[in-house]
Amino acid sequence: MTIFSKIVRGELPCKKVYENDEFLAFYDIAPKAKVHILAIPKQELKDFNAITLELMARFSAFILEVVEVAGIKQSGYRLITNTGAHSGQEVPHLHFHILGGEPLGAIV
Repeated sequence: MTIFSKIVRGELPCKKVYENDEFLAFYDIAPKAKVHILAIPKQELKDFNAITLELMARFSAFILEVVEVAGIKQSGYRLITNTGAHSGQEVPHLHFHILGGEPLGAIV
């Protein structure tokens, strides 16, 4: 069981941004931007390779709701997910980093 699964189960606290039956969004404890939110499926999925197209469609809709609630939809935001060892994925539970709230530097 991952740290995110423990958060979903209520075993560990988080500062929730938004939640529905399938997904949870909460503030990262080590933010890399003024707004740094993690969006996760409540279902345990190791990484992006494990998600179905149907679930990803619902996850995308959820993320759009999160950026609206967070007040960064119009100003802009960055979505990042890491998949596998070479990407630097630290928690083996699919999650998207939502970064915004300030101008972000180019990464490419």
